[in-house]
Amino acid sequence: MSHENSYTAEEISKILKVSKLTIYDLIKKGDLPSYRVGKQMRVDESDLEAYKQKSKGVSVQAQHELPTRPAPSSTPIVSQGIRPIVITGQDISLDILAKHLEKKTTGIRPLRSYAGSLDSLITMYQGESDIVSTHLLDGDTGEYNLPYIRKLLVGFSYLVVNLLSRRAGFYVGQGNPHKITNWTDLNRQELRFVNREKGSGARILLDEQLRLHGIKPEHLIGYNHELTNHLGVAAKVASGEADVGLGIEKAASIVGNIEFIPLIQERYDLVMIKRADNQPWIDSLMLILQSEDFKQELRAIAGYDLSLTGQILYET
Repeated sequence: MSHENSYTAEEISKILKVSKLTIYDLIKKGDLPSYRVGKQMRVDESDLEAYKQKSKGVSVQAQHELPTRPAPSSTPIVSQGIRPIVITGQDISLDILAKHLEKKTTGIRPLRSYAGSLDSLITMYQGESDIVSTHLLDGDTGEYNLPYIRKLLVGFSYLVVNLLSRRAGFYVGQGNPHKITNWTDLNRQELRFVNREKGSGARILLDEQLRLHGIKPEHLIGYNHELTNHLGVAAKVASGEADVGLGIEKAASIVGNIEFIPLIQERYDLVMIKRADNQPWIDSLMLILQSEDFKQELRAIAGYDLSLTGQILYET
């Protein structure tokens, strides 16, 4: 008996040179027949070839002449009509939002992707994200998010809604032994700093403040020591491996053994592309953001300001 190869969504994305989300969308629409083996979706080689021939314009009759094999009856067919909605960002509020969205919205399945603010906007531009969170300060105007969104999403129709506001500042050791109080203190060359990765909102905030205060990054010990989340930065300061780091207030309360020096109130916004097929879940999302049960969950987390939650800040 002949054995036919099968492929995962990731393998097909590499073969066709498209994102995995595109493959999932093709599966959802039924353009790529699929089945599950355990937790993994598989597509048979013959079905992939049939899709490629169809894309090239081969007639329906010719496609039917290609060898196909039905999925084994013991493995369930992937359910049709469920659209993956990718929510990109790192704050725990997004996990709470995904839970509410899945519970209260039919026909979608929220998926979480953890990336920094600038990288998240880039994935939206590339069509790989549906809901993007961002907290990017433009140092010249003092405005959050909109200057970056306008530059990156040129030609798109989009909606910007506030999720929450939160305080950002320095993590320092207990008792603030180095007496760090403001941005200019970073010009003291004896301080050991721990940084966030390029593309994160905290990194953009730091680089903008260094520029505005005339501080050269190369003079900051540890500038190239990068971590990928606020908790990691706070933990380095708490352990004494660094004298100062930049992040949000919530991480300081979680890690403990450090002090938080507030410097700025940052706006944490959501961005969504406006399309007819997105409108139903966007409408549902807006209701969730404005609902009392969603806000009640966020209030239980220290450091969140919900005074603007659910407000539309910009709409093309």
